[in-house]
Amino acid sequence: MAKYAFIKAWNQVPRGKLAETKQAIKVALNIKSDPQFYNRMRGVPEPTISEAEALTGIFNKLGITEIWG
Repeated sequence: MAKYAFIKAWNQVPRGKLAETKQAIKVALNIKSDPQFYNRMRGVPEPTISEAEALTGIFNKLGITEIWG
């Protein structure tokens, strides 16, 4: 698993917030398809600094602070 995968954070998202969170991530990372989303979730390719900051913000709004790994 890549160092900057956000699987750890994704697994902490409440079930009722999954679709909303997934859409926010897709917009933040300019992702158009589910396969792209799952690749990015595994850290492929690694996020840029601005993408990492956007992901951190999305997960922090949900109270999730352990994001990477």
